[in-house]
Amino acid sequence: MYLTIGEVFAQTVRKFPKKEALVDVRTGLRYTYEQWAKEVDKLASAFLKAGVRKGDRVSTVLFNTAELATAFFACAKIGAVFNPINFRLRPKEIAYILADAAPKIVLFEQAVEPQITAIHQEFPHISFWIIDGQVPAYAASYHEQIQCASNELPAIDVSENDLYAIMYTSGTTGRPKGVMHRHRDMIEQSLICNSVMRIRETERGLVTAPMFHCAELHCCFLPRVHAGATNVIVHHFDPKQVLTVIEQEQITVLFAAPTMWNMLLQEKLSDYDLSSLRIGLYGAAPMAPVLVKECKERLGIDLIQAYGMTEMGPAVTFLYEDEQLTKAGSAGRACLNHEIRIVKPREDGPSDPDDILPPGQVGEIIVKGPCMMVGYYNREDATEKAMYKGWYHSGDLGYMDEDGYLYVADRVDDMIISGGENVYPREVEDVLYEHEGVLDVAVLGEPDALWGEKVVAFVVKKDQQLTTEQLEAFCKQSDKLAPYKRPRAYYFVEALPRNASGKIQKFLLREQMKKMAQS
Repeated sequence: MYLTIGEVFAQTVRKFPKKEALVDVRTGLRYTYEQWAKEVDKLASAFLKAGVRKGDRVSTVLFNTAELATAFFACAKIGAVFNPINFRLRPKEIAYILADAAPKIVLFEQAVEPQITAIHQEFPHISFWIIDGQVPAYAASYHEQIQCASNELPAIDVSENDLYAIMYTSGTTGRPKGVMHRHRDMIEQSLICNSVMRIRETERGLVTAPMFHCAELHCCFLPRVHAGATNVIVHHFDPKQVLTVIEQEQITVLFAAPTMWNMLLQEKLSDYDLSSLRIGLYGAAPMAPVLVKECKERLGIDLIQAYGMTEMGPAVTFLYEDEQLTKAGSAGRACLNHEIRIVKPREDGPSDPDDILPPGQVGEIIVKGPCMMVGYYNREDATEKAMYKGWYHSGDLGYMDEDGYLYVADRVDDMIISGGENVYPREVEDVLYEHEGVLDVAVLGEPDALWGEKVVAFVVKKDQQLTTEQLEAFCKQSDKLAPYKRPRAYYFVEALPRNASGKIQKFLLREQMKKMAQS
């Protein structure tokens, strides 16, 4: 039998009532677990007073804030379904999610007020609560709602199998889908992540990746609460502020997407005392081996890699700190209680879980484990396809080595076929990352009359003097790229489009290529 998320929070409060639990760097707020528990109960009471009942959705359009953290546990205690929404979305994108999830309440902040103001009239039955700044005419003050609420909560029967959250996928290919998770799914994920990162109550973890994304929320924030550790929240990622907070708050552990680690490495690290750092987690996108080595050398931190997806909680594999060099390029082995298979992809439907490929052969990655989603909200057809025969079909391509380590090649949709040969963008990207003048890179296939597709690279320069000729010479000298895998064109850009989890939105780059071809 599993505890619910609300029960986990209550247990930690009883064990560590006077211990510092939550720090919000932007507002200066500091809570012990005992103080935070009172805020959680008052918010839960305010939700009930506003008509929220078990199974109702509560949405947030917030950056990283103490209010989001409090809403997470307040929903869990009363059986409401937590629905964190990406604050970077456009008004119509937020409206799509609100129409699908149909929440009773939306929490938002001044920074996203223009998006909410643009769409609020479409949702007359939703109550909008703003957490800071001036209160618009259509909204209520979050803090006034809490002040009027009772400290006493009625007994509400919430079980491990009840729905805890609907988290919308980041939508790298199309409309986002609402991933449904139960309480027990996330308790299992929390236990796994605590085991991998050896989290104890003495940890001080930095929350710097978006909390609406499951990598930060489920792999880091929740496990630290589970263990009685401290969460220090920064409103949004800023490399200089992150380094300052690491020093001032004596941070021991943090998660960051590869692009965030890369941005930290561009700063003058000698200006900061980072000696408190013990372990770092990266995931959400591949990280070039050269960057892993640089983090170890310059930040003095051991890194663990997680690979996964929202549908699985997210983590399904881990590559430990002592494997970063011996198994460079791997995503690690299946985490506790999870199973991974590489199967032959099918064009006419979901891959068959029993059509298993041998080690070294690339196929679709499918996964099964206790953190797997219940399904997609209001999307029965998509659920049936994704969870065919009880396995989650990731749409990612990869292979296993003889030791059972997973290597993620790419998305099925991103594989390039040039002259009949398969080219996996990641292996080309890893080589280009080794060039000292490259800050960021994305490799795609561009339609070509002769070869079907040709390999092209979008490059963000670290060295502004970098040229196409230098990159071409570098790739020719590399012993890691066959001639047919070398890019045939380089497009220099100011930045690459990434979603909230750090994944490159290659469909936007394809649209850019189409426009360039038409012009």
